[in-house]
Amino acid sequence: QVQLVESGGGLVQAGGSLRLSCAASTRTFSSYCMGWFRQAPGKDREFVAAISWRGGTTFYADSVKGRFTISRDNAKNTVYLQMNSLKPEDTAVYYCAARQGVPKTTKNEYDYWGQGTQVTVSS
Repeated sequence: QVQLVESGGGLVQAGGSLRLSCAASTRTFSSYCMGWFRQAPGKDREFVAAISWRGGTTFYADSVKGRFTISRDNAKNTVYLQMNSLKPEDTAVYYCAARQGVPKTTKNEYDYWGQGTQVTVSS
């Protein structure tokens, strides 16, 4: 069982930056691929970014490519999402997720989820 706790959300103006963190409570964190997803009101949960267990492979949604960066620190059992040049359309609850094996971009492929952290970008 893996427990995930996100933090770092908040209110920011358009063009600003935030860094989300997701702390995992497992001794085998380095064996999990990690993903970030987001869900805006009235919309389906969508893929944002994913990273392999060692951090050497990353994937991004087209909508965030060039603005967001996913990274991980296996010594701290933590995955990060650095979000720059934020836009009002980035407003959503952001969730981190974990799975073993290779990174995936579909939410149904992930086994463990955090409770989410709210990101609000004002125009």
